[in-house]
Amino acid sequence: MPVRVLVAKPGLDGHDRGAKLVARTLRDAGFEVIYLGIRQRPESIAAVALQEDVEIVGLSLLSGAHVALTQKTAEALRAAGADDVLLVVGGTIPRRDVPRLEAAGAAAVYPTGTPLETLVDSLRALSGTLQTSS
Repeated sequence: MPVRVLVAKPGLDGHDRGAKLVARTLRDAGFEVIYLGIRQRPESIAAVALQEDVEIVGLSLLSGAHVALTQKTAEALRAAGADDVLLVVGGTIPRRDVPRLEAAGAAAVYPTGTPLETLVDSLRALSGTLQTSS
């Protein structure tokens, strides 16, 4: 059964080319992808993650509010009872912020320039931990 991934763009950023590329790449790699689109609220992302029974939520962030939006989305997932869903973050993220994002609830962070193959391999490894812990 393919791993279900929700790709979303929280906040006000309207640029979604990278998120769509990631969604297509994951789909082509065998993941089942739900693309939620731009300008999503963390609570809406959590609600859809729960409704769609996804294993991974991927946030695409370019706005500079990546730490706050990651934290709010992680909190929304916990509040919705979806704390078993892995949260991953990618986009325009300074490497110095990676520890802050991990502390905010991100299981993995993919700054700009992360090769797509690395992303796919990483999500496969993360989803493997989900399969063995279930």
